[in-house]
Amino acid sequence: MPRQPVADDVLVRARGLVKTFGEFRAVDGIDVTVHRGEAFGFLGPNGAGKSSTMRMVGAVSPVSGGELRIFGLDPATDGPAIRARLGVVPQADHLDEELTVEENLWIYGRYFGLSGRQVRERARELLDFAQLTERARHKVDSLSGGMKRRLTIARSLINSPEVLLLDEPTTGLDPQARHILWDRLFRLKRQGVTLVLTTHYMDEAEQLCDRLVVMDHGRIVAEGSPRNLISAHSTREVLELRFDLDDHRDRLDDVDGVGERVEVLPDRLLVYVDDGDAAMSAIAGRGIRPLSSLVRRSTLEDVFLHLTGRSLID
Repeated sequence: MPRQPVADDVLVRARGLVKTFGEFRAVDGIDVTVHRGEAFGFLGPNGAGKSSTMRMVGAVSPVSGGELRIFGLDPATDGPAIRARLGVVPQADHLDEELTVEENLWIYGRYFGLSGRQVRERARELLDFAQLTERARHKVDSLSGGMKRRLTIARSLINSPEVLLLDEPTTGLDPQARHILWDRLFRLKRQGVTLVLTTHYMDEAEQLCDRLVVMDHGRIVAEGSPRNLISAHSTREVLELRFDLDDHRDRLDDVDGVGERVEVLPDRLLVYVDDGDAAMSAIAGRGIRPLSSLVRRSTLEDVFLHLTGRSLID
């Protein structure tokens, strides 16, 4: 079936999108626009509505309210046509561990109607891309977690999708495996694949996303590029102070006036400032001696904390 061209560069458009489960509104009237060639992210804690949104975009979960178009098509009536143009990387890998690495790709390719010759050629390309060529004839159960994740991504690309949906792509991976995966996704974006991902990792969102929305309780609380969100909702730097006491609210008077604002976490104070070293000197000048202190740049975690009063990982 020939692919219907998209009228403009908007591949995903949602207006007032709602998803309910009984009385519970998992997604509460959000507006989202994803453009061709960009990496777009949904950032938020578990339960924010990210995965529910992704399932609707993936045309596998019906819309409860509002409007959703993917490639200009309505998922309620054009689900198969939409899914044929998508690649999906779910939270769990769901690989057949009794088969070899290449056999997992062959079987998946046949689901999309590729011929035997086509699926073997495509599998060779994807194994090379995923750095799994040497493991092609190994059983899946012998792979590390990072290798299984790369194989899942390779499998999702078997149909040469225009949009790749990734739900928490690096959850449970060690730092080295995460960085390898980020590199593979960056290469995909350079090849023109549009990425749509969910994550609750602030560093992942900053590394991968051109633009993102911050979600909380099913709603969008902010939207923009990582840099613009940090600029709009936080300061350039943050001074973290830890004291030897149970309740850090008891030390709020010590830092009064030092920064633009102060956030109290169970184990530390976060003082939001433009110059962290100057703020640290001001604290020392008051004779205050914290147990430890750290100056760092602001992150998307600080944006979320400012907007919601909660950490991304509760």
